[in-house]
Amino acid sequence: MNPKSTSAKFASNFRLSPIGGAGAALPARFIVVCAMAFVASVAATVYFCRSMSGGMEMPGGWTMSMMWMRMPGQTWTASAGMFMLMWLAMMVAMMLPSALPMLLNFRQSLPGNENRNLGAPVIFAASGYFLVWQVFGAVVYLAGVMFALATMRLEWLSRMVPALSGAALMVAGAIQLTAWKMSGLRRCRTSGCAELQSRDTLKAGWCHGLKQGAVCFICCLAPMLALLVLGAMNLTVMILIAATIATEKLVSKPEPFVRIFGIAALIAGAVAIARSIA
Repeated sequence: MNPKSTSAKFASNFRLSPIGGAGAALPARFIVVCAMAFVASVAATVYFCRSMSGGMEMPGGWTMSMMWMRMPGQTWTASAGMFMLMWLAMMVAMMLPSALPMLLNFRQSLPGNENRNLGAPVIFAASGYFLVWQVFGAVVYLAGVMFALATMRLEWLSRMVPALSGAALMVAGAIQLTAWKMSGLRRCRTSGCAELQSRDTLKAGWCHGLKQGAVCFICCLAPMLALLVLGAMNLTVMILIAATIATEKLVSKPEPFVRIFGIAALIAGAVAIARSIA
């Protein structure tokens, strides 16, 4: 499948139809459910961002986000559960728009799609996709909490955080300019459905979602690293990163946008490092 086919199909081949028409028709029910999930996730993300606003001033002139801290009387288990719920809402809000063409292509690739209720297989595909991002979120939480505890105990490490943040941004920018990034992006944009000829549509949906989540994680690694550095609880940063990811996945020629983001991250990182040692 041509890498451009996902965005091309989404732009020109699908049309609204009641409840699930045949061929390339885009079912109205599918759009309504996706829109409701997106709105709910955005509302939850805004709520979590407001509830976790503020932070702790740290040596080195930076502020530690509340997302890495326990609330008074809260256990680490409850804190981790709250983080994972927040992370899921944030991932759905950020990733669903760019994952929508993949889900549409999956739905159209199922055998007998014009005569069957395809809600369950598509739900399994979406669940597999977002499970990958939840696993990533668990790793992020563990690493973030460990790093936060270390900076609270070691002042010299805390003072290095601005420079380390700049270095992380430069790493994100460098990743954007590699052939590995473009290879991952091409795989992500090509939501191949050869494996979907199986009659076990639930298993096919689950496996397809896991596969697409994995390749999406690879191609989105640099933007997500930038998100964590710049502030995962900052709504403006979230919107910019989500727009960057959607642009890379959906426009017909993403290469210029990939390079622009990479160069911008390199410059931002260099400026952060320069400020930290000034």
